[in-house]
Amino acid sequence: QVHVMESGGGLVEAGGSLTLSCTASGNAFTIRVMGWYRQAAGDVREPVARISSSGTTTYADSVKGRFTINKDGATNTVVLQMNNLRPEDEGVYYCLVDNTRQGVIYLDWGQGTQVTVSS
Repeated sequence: QVHVMESGGGLVEAGGSLTLSCTASGNAFTIRVMGWYRQAAGDVREPVARISSSGTTTYADSVKGRFTINKDGATNTVVLQMNNLRPEDEGVYYCLVDNTRQGVIYLDWGQGTQVTVSS
């Protein structure tokens, strides 16, 4: 099993910045993609940003130009830098690790970290 640990959520004023970090750990797994999803209260979970093992990044239109995702392959860590935060960015942010173990694809989620943006 892959353990997914997130950190970095908190309370910030609109226009401020936060950095989220996610680290995957375990035995004998290969990461394909790591990404962040968010879920606002009463809403569905939606993708925010992701980065592949080769470094290809994808962003939701709503965060382009404000959020940046980077990875450290040596530590299986991704960092989401969130700038110019808006009230609509508020929600629980979940890290997803798309990985393979013995040829089988797994999707492992973290427990989530709360981001609150005050207007």
